Amino acid sequence: MNPVKQKLKRMADQNPEKFYPVSVLKELGYERHQCKNCGTFFWSQEPSDVCGEPECSGGYKFVGNPVGKRMTFIQGWSWFRDHMAKRGYTPIKRYPLAARWRDDTDFVQASIYDFQPHVVTGEADPPANPLVVPQYCARFNEIENIGITGRHKTGFVMIGQHAFKSPAEFEQEKYFRDYHDWFTVTAGIPKEELRIHESQWAGGGNAGTSMEFFARGLELGNQVYMTYEVREEDELVPLSLKVLDMGMGQARTPWLTQGASNIFEVSYPDVCQKIYQKTGVRPTSLYERFIPYGSVLDVDSDVELEKAWQEIASKLGEDVKTLKEEVLPVAAVFSVADHAQTLLVALNDGVLPSNAGGGYNLRVILRRALGFIYRYGWNLNLPEVCYWHAEYLKPQYPELTENLSEVAEILEHEEKKYKASREKARRKVEALLRVKEEFSFEDLRRLYESDGITPEMVREAAERQGKRVNIPDDFYLRLEEVREKEKREEARQKEYYPVEGLPPTEKLFYEPVKEFDARVLKTFEQEGRHFVVLDRTAFYAVGGGQDCDHGTLNGIRVLHVLKQGEVIIHETEKPITSETVHGVIDWERRMQLTKNHTATHIINGAARQLLGNHVWQAGAEKTVEKARLDITHYEQLSEEQVKRIQEIANQIVREGRPVIKTWMPRTQAEQKYGFRLYQGGAVPGKMIRVVEIKDFDVEACAGTHLDNTREAEEILILRTNKIQDGIVRIEFVAGRAAVEREKRRMKEEEERRKDSLLRRAVKLTNEILKLGGRLPEENLRELEPEQIARKVRELEKQLERLKERKTVKEEYESPLVRVDEPDMKILEKIGRKLLEKFGYGVVIGPGMVFGTKRPDSPAEVEEAVKKAAEVMGGKAGGKHNEWKGGGPAKHKTKEAFEAAKQVLEC
Repeated sequence: MNPVKQKLKRMADQNPEKFYPVSVLKELGYERHQCKNCGTFFWSQEPSDVCGEPECSGGYKFVGNPVGKRMTFIQGWSWFRDHMAKRGYTPIKRYPLAARWRDDTDFVQASIYDFQPHVVTGEADPPANPLVVPQYCARFNEIENIGITGRHKTGFVMIGQHAFKSPAEFEQEKYFRDYHDWFTVTAGIPKEELRIHESQWAGGGNAGTSMEFFARGLELGNQVYMTYEVREEDELVPLSLKVLDMGMGQARTPWLTQGASNIFEVSYPDVCQKIYQKTGVRPTSLYERFIPYGSVLDVDSDVELEKAWQEIASKLGEDVKTLKEEVLPVAAVFSVADHAQTLLVALNDGVLPSNAGGGYNLRVILRRALGFIYRYGWNLNLPEVCYWHAEYLKPQYPELTENLSEVAEILEHEEKKYKASREKARRKVEALLRVKEEFSFEDLRRLYESDGITPEMVREAAERQGKRVNIPDDFYLRLEEVREKEKREEARQKEYYPVEGLPPTEKLFYEPVKEFDARVLKTFEQEGRHFVVLDRTAFYAVGGGQDCDHGTLNGIRVLHVLKQGEVIIHETEKPITSETVHGVIDWERRMQLTKNHTATHIINGAARQLLGNHVWQAGAEKTVEKARLDITHYEQLSEEQVKRIQEIANQIVREGRPVIKTWMPRTQAEQKYGFRLYQGGAVPGKMIRVVEIKDFDVEACAGTHLDNTREAEEILILRTNKIQDGIVRIEFVAGRAAVEREKRRMKEEEERRKDSLLRRAVKLTNEILKLGGRLPEENLRELEPEQIARKVRELEKQLERLKERKTVKEEYESPLVRVDEPDMKILEKIGRKLLEKFGYGVVIGPGMVFGTKRPDSPAEVEEAVKKAAEVMGGKAGGKHNEWKGGGPAKHKTKEAFEAAKQVLEC
């Protein structure tokens, strides 16, 4: 157990009245007991020696045995919303699944994430107080549990009950009673069914006690009273703002009242029925008998999973093989349903599958879902399943139906890539299986992270060869743990400067201040570099992707400006020795940076307008020379799309739209503009600076900006390229002088490229003429570079065909041949021609060798190929009576030929 939770538990166990709503519990008729199995203290109406945990109480006892007023999943929120509204809570809409207002996580994992860190720390006001919210969340650390334990999902709705109050206003007893009445009054669950556990919670630098509600082995929800700040050596200091953090899975109470065997048929019954019809797979009677015990098969627990499977099979009177054959296809069906819903919400909220960040998790579940569909041969497609989910959730989340066409496009694009990876996986795994029998976790991790090959693909490829590969049950859990560890290590390596205790620097750079005077607060050296901190500055510090200002302090050059917390630090060419300084900003540099920054917002808005709502800023850099914007998009931009983005951007420039910069309270800004604000990631502070290009784009941004789009003068896109899966980079410049400079540079570059292509074309035509080929009649000099490039490619293909025809047409008098063409395709064609004539053949070219033979031929072809490759400094290998290889020593073709000749004795 976490040491903070242990400390809090000791305190609370000894004095429960101080930490829990004991007076209300007693008033309601509950008595305190201690579980004989796990030692947890809990409250119940009837005497009991076991708590509500399924491991202690014997599994799920509500399956087939429901309790309370039957309710649907959608009613799980609407009834709770109305119940709490009558008691003074304000219902609010969900926050996006992508937690862009935070810099420590990619996805919202609990409803309290909506309000961390800014509301919880008191920096910002909550949108209402108290409030309730139906927050869609995602967790990816227990993927293997889905469909097995009956309760785990990657995507789920956590209903939050939250309050942010001073200690004097914090009404623990009222919050508890309101939540308790949800179960006993509105949901109609008898008090005798409830087990209410005393528990502790710690995380994010805070801690508090909590009350966990259970009924018939099912955890229903957890009401946390966040009371302490955790300081060094686990010191617990009372918070000036106490927080109520109740989180309850929306499906939990409906599940209890329906008594279903699994949470999926409760969460999306319509979707499950449609998937059953499409796949022919549905929960069997054995699966339903299994589920009450399946709760213990948690990959994140200390249970030995294989042993647990055997014990469950024994209890059910089945062998393990039969049990798994019935359970695993059903678990796969539920995994597809679960993964599709998570993908729907994530894609709708602007996160794309990729090999980095939160997109990494999405690609894991997307490929896992496709893996099940392909493995079992199901007639399912993910866009259709997403559509079913959106329709079912429409009463609660109508926004999920707005971007379904974009969601479908992205999923179809990803499936094409998956198919290509699947074939690649087959070939790679087949090759690996020739040299190894087992795959370690690290082997599987490398295959996944380097090649996109999932463990399921490995298993499938192995099964095709009649081999069995053991895949760790907790592979995805361990993968997530490795990624979290790497993130923590990266955070630890950030550079740190000694500026503790200094006041925030007064910022002058939001006004057109070209010169200023300031007091020196501190100077220091670090690794031979000189730094100074001032009480005020007009130098913009590097941040938000914008490069810093340059200039002078007392005539000494300022080389770099950075920010740590609210303190701005200047790096100077020489040490500053005076108590005051006069600063001068390099204004030409500042204006170019400012033009490029405003242009970045314009390009971002233009890309989103053209490509769709899935476009978000994934990164940016604004330097004097040029700017770049990385956007979320699933494929490379076409020439036409680039042209249209530039046209839209320059139309916005010509229209002269105002660029409005406003400091606003964070909560007010979020309520007015939504979470599109957070294009550049998390923005600190209670007050945030909103930059709005009227009726076009709005972002939270602390950079320097123009007052009107017309001041950008012109925007020129230089190039675009796909830098990683799901991320496209757009490079551009703004400002007439910069644009003209880049146009001149691009023209010179184009002329150099044209000359290079023409020289290549001349060389090719000379070789074609020597071989008796015909040449195109057009004058290449009159064509554009792209047209010349196409003609050069045609000439290269023509020359290749001529060489191949000449070489392959020749009649060979020996099964061992040496050629001058460094082309393996030609070697293979000649070799197969020799095979027909002599029963075997070996062909050697510059740096390469190919050999083949009939099964009944005694010739040592494999040995000859390997010897030839070895002489050329390389290796060879092969299968099915064909071998190939080579090496870097192309000049040793003759020696390789002699080595092969000696082996073949021909």
